[in-house]
Amino acid sequence: MTTMDTLIALVNRIQRACTVLGDHGGDAFPTLWEALPSVAVVGGQSSGKSSVLESIVGRDFLPRGSGIVTRRPLVLQLYKTEEGIQEHAEFLHLPKKRFTDFSLVRKEIEDETDKVTGKSNRISPVPIHLSIYSPHVVNLTLIDLPGLTKVAVDGQPESIVQEIEGMIFSYIEKPNCIILAITPANQDVATSDAIKVAREVDPAGERTFGVLTKLDLMDKGTNALDVLEGRSYRLRNPWVGIVNRSQADINRKVDMISARQREREFFASISDYAHIASRMGSEYLAKLLSKHLESVIRAQIPGIASLINRTIDDLEAELAHLGRPVAIDAGAQLYTILELCRDFDQVFKEHLDGGRPGGNQIYIVFDHQLPAAFRKLPLDQHLSLQNVRKVILEADGYQPHLIAPEHGYRRLLESSLNYFKGPAQASVEAVHFVLKELVRKSIAETQELKRFPTLQAEIAAAANEALERFREDSKKTTLRLVEMESSYLTVDFFRKLPQETDKGGNPSLSSADRYSEGHFQRISSNVLSYVGMVSETLRNTIPKAVVHCQVREAKRSLLDHFYTLLGKKEGRELAQLLDEDFVLTDKRQQCARRLELYRSARDEIDAVCWSG
Repeated sequence: MTTMDTLIALVNRIQRACTVLGDHGGDAFPTLWEALPSVAVVGGQSSGKSSVLESIVGRDFLPRGSGIVTRRPLVLQLYKTEEGIQEHAEFLHLPKKRFTDFSLVRKEIEDETDKVTGKSNRISPVPIHLSIYSPHVVNLTLIDLPGLTKVAVDGQPESIVQEIEGMIFSYIEKPNCIILAITPANQDVATSDAIKVAREVDPAGERTFGVLTKLDLMDKGTNALDVLEGRSYRLRNPWVGIVNRSQADINRKVDMISARQREREFFASISDYAHIASRMGSEYLAKLLSKHLESVIRAQIPGIASLINRTIDDLEAELAHLGRPVAIDAGAQLYTILELCRDFDQVFKEHLDGGRPGGNQIYIVFDHQLPAAFRKLPLDQHLSLQNVRKVILEADGYQPHLIAPEHGYRRLLESSLNYFKGPAQASVEAVHFVLKELVRKSIAETQELKRFPTLQAEIAAAANEALERFREDSKKTTLRLVEMESSYLTVDFFRKLPQETDKGGNPSLSSADRYSEGHFQRISSNVLSYVGMVSETLRNTIPKAVVHCQVREAKRSLLDHFYTLLGKKEGRELAQLLDEDFVLTDKRQQCARRLELYRSARDEIDAVCWSG
């Protein structure tokens, strides 16, 4: 086998491997499959497509009949083997089964077609992949497509004509596709369906090979020299004439070796074709296509190699992004879990410290929400003249106060300061909400952690449980701060009260003055002044308590309890935590297989090219 034969066989293997991995590419970027050349067989119904393929293969293996026989694309890959190796066929959907009886190959094609299309005349774009290994073939990839038709027949949708054309164009419009346009000799080439569709995607005829079939069925006294010699319709590549087996030959089970011999005799014995007999026939066509493939591959090797190298780089980057496979050893699993926890904890701290967004929401709680809550407290209503009078008079009981209504003051102050418990608790809850949200974001942003949904859930549960504890501690501390303010009132404030005098300088007040509106207004003003002083204090101490009890503890010991629990887990429990998302597992395996394919392709292409 020559160097280029080896390279063509390698191209076939790569295409097959791409198919196994589903690496067919798409509109976004070309794939290796699309970069490699193949041969699409195009022709009208009953044009002799199947006979041409069977002649190239040298085996009778394709379904036959009237109407649309080929109802799914058949990707046929031929591999030339050494003499003495038994011919056999393999289907991609039956990877472990070898077919040596080619009548069973035909049956399998029919059955596999019916699985998708049913026993009808409908078509499907889902291809059947068949490989044939034989010493009597050349290395080629041929794609047999449904025959072109002009009208729908019974059982077919009206759109069948457009569906077939659309399927054919999806293959032949690719610039690396070689078009084998089959036209029967008893039909005017100007009306050939195959030539018509080939001209639309290849107007210069640079990648079209014309094949003229049924030359033996032409009227006596006529010939096809104008077509075969390129005068009727010129292509860059030569036309090739084929003499297929007749239906009578098929019925008599004339083998391909005999059919090829009769084909050679036909061209040699007909005077019109004798001078071109060496360039006619199915054997010559196969060699011509193989030689053309060789030149195409030679020209495209640099581009193919570049594509392979770019894809390898992309796949390696993707594989690194998907992460390493999960370790089996319990010690390694524990190490992996601890590493992931540390990664999460680092992201969480970055949110709090400003490396990532989110931590600033805590500052907003202290700088905006808490002061706003203080301003909204109903102190004006609580210290209204009517409520102050009520509280003061009730505090006196049966014994009116002598100098200052101390009990009344205390009740007003304590009840006023109780209002600050609401904003204090709201600050705790607001910071708790921010911390919970940062835990959620940090889990989502810890890249490696995305692989393990079970571990994600466990870390989230452990972190939120810790935040609940911090919240309770913070709530107790902030409420205690408020209670401390109401438990002990500043002494200086009370000492000033007996010194209040009216403008006349009389420190004592008459009974009437004690219950005057001005007296109660002074009490309200004094209480409000004291409450304002306490408010300024709490504006500073509540944030400190919240940060100390919640934020600092979250930074310092968010997962401490979880680490303790991890130390008690056994190997099976650790493995469950690293129960990776099956989608990612499958994606990594697919990526690894594709990477292996592309590396192998690169190495083999390099080896073949260097040896050549």
